[in-house]
Amino acid sequence: MPIAGAAGRDSGRLDLKVVHRASRAELVDGFVLPATAGTAAVYTDEWGPYASLPAHGRYHATVNHLHYEWARDDDGDGEREVHDNTLEGIWTGLREYLRPFRGVNKVYLAQYVAMFRWAYNLKAVTTGFLRTLLGSSISTVPGT
Repeated sequence: MPIAGAAGRDSGRLDLKVVHRASRAELVDGFVLPATAGTAAVYTDEWGPYASLPAHGRYHATVNHLHYEWARDDDGDGEREVHDNTLEGIWTGLREYLRPFRGVNKVYLAQYVAMFRWAYNLKAVTTGFLRTLLGSSISTVPGT
């Protein structure tokens, strides 16, 4: 089953969703549009259905992997801002996360993906978070 993903460059947040098929209706209409703000810049590969994004108010730029293009500087400022490398790296991380399970039944795939997303979005582990996770209100650290 395909997994759709969106990573916010400014927010650092990741959104992932297991979809039934890689169709425009499920990926673009059912995931990308709800996962992005109306004025967002969306950087993708050249998969055809993404071409509909500008009609929905999204700025859209692509990289052409078939011609070995991985990143591009469109505005000439020296920074190659047009790329989808963030998600490419996330796919690698997700594969590595799932590898020890030696295959995941598609019935449970969404739960594994949700755990990966949660861990990715968890930016700091605090004492309070650990207490909640462990179900403990008692501190083992003096003074906390």
